[in-house]
Amino acid sequence: MSAREVVITGLGLVSGAGEGVAAHQAALAAGRPPRKDAETFAPWPVHPVAPLALDSQIPKKADQRQMEPWQRLGVYAAGLALDAAGLKGDAARKGAMHLIVAAGGGERDYAVDGQILTGLRAAADPGAFLNERLQNDLRPTLFLAQLSNLLAGNIAIVHGVTGASRTFMGEESSGVDALRIAQARIAAGQVDSMLVGGSYNAERADVLLVHEMGGFLYRPDYAPVFRREGTGGFILGSGAAFLVLESADHAAARRAAPLARLAAVASDRSRRAPGSVGASLTALWRQAGLADPDAVISGATGCAGITGEEAATLATLAPGARVSALGDLTGHTLEVTAPFGAALAAALVASGAAREVAVTAVGHRRGEGVLRILPAGSSA
Repeated sequence: MSAREVVITGLGLVSGAGEGVAAHQAALAAGRPPRKDAETFAPWPVHPVAPLALDSQIPKKADQRQMEPWQRLGVYAAGLALDAAGLKGDAARKGAMHLIVAAGGGERDYAVDGQILTGLRAAADPGAFLNERLQNDLRPTLFLAQLSNLLAGNIAIVHGVTGASRTFMGEESSGVDALRIAQARIAAGQVDSMLVGGSYNAERADVLLVHEMGGFLYRPDYAPVFRREGTGGFILGSGAAFLVLESADHAAARRAAPLARLAAVASDRSRRAPGSVGASLTALWRQAGLADPDAVISGATGCAGITGEEAATLATLAPGARVSALGDLTGHTLEVTAPFGAALAAALVASGAAREVAVTAVGHRRGEGVLRILPAGSSA
């Protein structure tokens, strides 16, 4: 039995470039630098998300209040994807739809963190003080709000997507694997439709601190991803991307017009050494069945070494393709990189601007992925 064709029927996007597919297509075509905030977290710049009318996708204020910013972004983008797929009002199909989310951990409660750190300085017994504060200040409800799978839960509550759900963690690779598992399960006939994606809030002092300690942030003023000097690095961006994936038969049965076909998702985790990224991408390129794409959406981070390797490899694998770096459009969104790339690639195919698009996601520390996006119904 041959594998079923997996098509993309709905896209939901939010980032500094705006809301929706049209805003991101326009920003990609214009090639202008992304929206930037260099003051709030100086000396670290971030690419903040554009203002959103949350009520349009999260109508209850109580729901909005109990979510952290990254959850609100994800729930909002998920609603956009369901709207675009014509499924927002279809309770039966949403009830059968499965959900896969790529997400990091929740956000810190800075007030509690500050109180604990301040108290530790004067505590006679720091260990006992810390244990007491952790038990009394970090309430179960606070801990639950920080769980990565709360995004999936909130999508179920707000939008009624109540089939089985999974949450993948693991930086850039989680986004690749979310799409890989979803594509494989639909192709194998295990499920007919899935909502897949993730969200990221870059406007947080704690994540900036973590990545700065690892030496991954790019501090100077904005420069294009493939032209960052010195040690390079990424500028984090807030955003979310969700895709509705269906079998072609399922989409046809409800008279939904596919935007594109998710033909293949290939992933790897190489031992990072000089040349390993290039070798991994070359192997994944072949595994994904890429022939001669006329566009590449690259999730390159801008970090020294691996970004140069990716650029050189793409010049060999797709010499005639236009290569667009996601970081030049949205900033680096970690877990959301692959879903965002897949969504933009689908938009390019749907608009007729490309006939085959490759998407790459090379993690800043580990993990590589390559996706192939084709027109729906293509036999390649």
